[in-house]
Amino acid sequence: MKNLLEQIQGRLEGMNKAERKVAEVILGHPQQATRLSIAALAQAAKVSEPTVNRFCRAFGMSGYPELKIQLAQSLASGAAFVSQAVEADDGAEAYTRKILSNTIAALDAARRLVSPALIERAVDLLIQARQIHFFGLGASAAVALDAQHKFFRFNLAVSAQSDVLMQRMLAAAAHTGDLFVMISYTGRTRELVEIARLARDSGASVLSMCAAGSPLAEASTLCLDLPLREDTDVYMPMSSRIVQLALLDVLATGVTLRRGVDYQPHLRKIKESLLPTRYLTDDA
Repeated sequence: MKNLLEQIQGRLEGMNKAERKVAEVILGHPQQATRLSIAALAQAAKVSEPTVNRFCRAFGMSGYPELKIQLAQSLASGAAFVSQAVEADDGAEAYTRKILSNTIAALDAARRLVSPALIERAVDLLIQARQIHFFGLGASAAVALDAQHKFFRFNLAVSAQSDVLMQRMLAAAAHTGDLFVMISYTGRTRELVEIARLARDSGASVLSMCAAGSPLAEASTLCLDLPLREDTDVYMPMSSRIVQLALLDVLATGVTLRRGVDYQPHLRKIKESLLPTRYLTDDA
């Protein structure tokens, strides 16, 4: 279950202007918010005290005291920096701490919220695939390339594509047994949604790593929801990209374990092929 900070972050885009002001004060300074009176919070958000009370009720709380209790519980669970926005006057100490803390919180949220049952189903699709295509655009293109570096080791036909025209052609030429892994944090990229539908129409399966309920998720055979809510419309994708990479590590590990110990010599052979390319260390 999501804690209060994660709930606020997840509902931020749907809030009205006044509620969003309250949310931004809480998310921007969660530790300080636990010590503020309702009057002080209202003043910091430039709203009225009744607005703060309405905000509390919108999250199913009886009033401001309960909000402070749940906020403190959220901080105790390790979500202290669920949304620490970098500000224009931040120095190196501040923005370094915020970025690293955001990343830690994002990975912790993924650990708690990603469904093991969905991971098992995603590994099933990967194991059964005749060939795998990893598709990503923009920042997700680099994640798709990282996936290719991991999954080619499983002796599968694997590619990573970031060119929309090539993606469309591969989807149109797909067959049953092909798997397309679509990587898109928002799941709202029009081209990827159209390509996912084209691949499904060709008989292929589509595994998406994106927001649940998004157009891409709806067009996919299976969606692995990314639990972090990052405003990629405003900021460079940061924490969301780290979560994508970590989930790919999880999937690669699942495939390795499913293949069993008999497959270990193959992986070791690939690893040992790199030895001649490296200088030996003193303890080698």
